Amino acid sequence: MDHLWAPWRSKYIMDASKGKQESCLFCRVTTEKRDQENLVVCRGKKAFVILNKYPYNPGHLMIVPYRHVPTLELLDQEEGSELIVLTSRAVKALRDIYTPDGFNVGINIGRVAGAGIEQHIHVHVVPRWNGDSNFMPVIGNTKVLPETLEETYKKLSDKSICGEEVFDR
Repeated sequence: MDHLWAPWRSKYIMDASKGKQESCLFCRVTTEKRDQENLVVCRGKKAFVILNKYPYNPGHLMIVPYRHVPTLELLDQEEGSELIVLTSRAVKALRDIYTPDGFNVGINIGRVAGAGIEQHIHVHVVPRWNGDSNFMPVIGNTKVLPETLEETYKKLSDKSICGEEVFDR
């Protein structure tokens, strides 16, 4: 059996297992007016786009419905539609800014499927490049990210993913 190692996520896993996230991170973020601090790139009517605090690659985004539901089939049609529209716009923005060779776009439903925040459904968008798995994570047990979250936030918040014409709030 091959193993995929992501040691940079160990802090997140340890915090989650110790119960440091008593309340839902996504629900907390929706009520606060600190978008830059919380890495919220944009807000739509039914969903928002946020940077992953523990990214696999630069530009790793999550698209999150405001409503706290654990799985896709509980979303109403408007929520589901906006989730897909924002995902598509996020891919376009990431393609324009970073010119990746591909993307991983996915939803982990349930802890056994890899959901870190399993009670609040969200879509991951991860830009990928040829050779982005190099010797550092394999041999050095270290993931190297070429920019800070603040730099990524600035690049993506300057790019209108939410599109004011569609998602006026």
